[in-house]
Amino acid sequence: MSNQPGGSTAAETDQPEAVEPTTGEATAAEATAGSDDGPSGEAGTDDAAAGHEAGADEAVSTGGRPEFAPGAIVLALVSTGWLAAMLWSTREAIHSTAAGVTAISLSAYALPGVITAALVTGATVALLATNRLGRATLRFLAAVGTGLLVGLVTAVAINLTYTDNATTNTIAGTAAAAAIIGGATAGARQARVVGAITLATLTAQIFVVLFSRARDPLSDLFGAGETQQSVLDAAKWVSRTESLLAGLLAGLAAYLYLTWSRRRAERRDGVASPLRWPAYLVAGAGAGLLLLLTEVIIRIGGRGLLDLAAALSEADEVAQTALGTSRVDNGIWVLFVGALTTLIVFGRTLGPRPVDDDEDEPAA
Repeated sequence: MSNQPGGSTAAETDQPEAVEPTTGEATAAEATAGSDDGPSGEAGTDDAAAGHEAGADEAVSTGGRPEFAPGAIVLALVSTGWLAAMLWSTREAIHSTAAGVTAISLSAYALPGVITAALVTGATVALLATNRLGRATLRFLAAVGTGLLVGLVTAVAINLTYTDNATTNTIAGTAAAAAIIGGATAGARQARVVGAITLATLTAQIFVVLFSRARDPLSDLFGAGETQQSVLDAAKWVSRTESLLAGLLAGLAAYLYLTWSRRRAERRDGVASPLRWPAYLVAGAGAGLLLLLTEVIIRIGGRGLLDLAAALSEADEVAQTALGTSRVDNGIWVLFVGALTTLIVFGRTLGPRPVDDDEDEPAA
């Protein structure tokens, strides 16, 4: 009888059944409210997933190994050979009896080439030695130590093959300091950028030597005549042409190296960490920066040799001043032309920015 519809017990038992829809509606409402908050939750989930994927891509791109500069062995061998060639040519010029000028003048004239070669060699050999070191502090210390070793070997080679005098000691000490500074630059985090800078500098220096054969024809082309002013004007235009072409080749060499290193990393690891435009800018300007750094090293470490060469005569003083100004102008030209060339070539490889379809849809 308690189950009779009209009984009080039946009414009491019916109450839970009447409450259940209310409970279901509350649950549905809570679920609806939870679904309304869904976009923020999904956004957080998407951000976490994107961060996880980015971390996974970064791990794949590095492959658990530090970033390294491909072709470091070739760069070290070429720069070492270039340094040996500069030292040999300087020694032959100094010991030549048919030169017609003093050894001091020839040493001061050849000093920039030797210092630049020592600077690049210190960087490339240190880059090779620290190519696979991951910790930044250890990498920098090893790079400085390698540059010190290269500097000591260079100084000993100069002292053993050159005449032992104050001029030789100045060249040896300045070259050793340049090698140490070059080794320190190889301790940078972006090893590929350092490799691009060294290749660009080597390209520019080799071009300058090859360009020397075209200076006389270009001087005639630019109107060098019998007057001293016409010769100076023609020499100025020849120097600007040389700097312009050297900067252009340096910028192209830096860009090609960075592009090649990225493609090689993609073939090896499957994914390569891309470099943004500031890296290309520094790589393109790197050759000019090293040339200006060479001038700073010369004016500090080789100041005594330059003063001796300038004190020989009034003509030597004018020549040393003009050469110093020309070297600074050349470094500035190579810096800006190289940076501009690399940025232009890099910019032409960039496609249009992809447009997200969600951004085009109007908000509901």
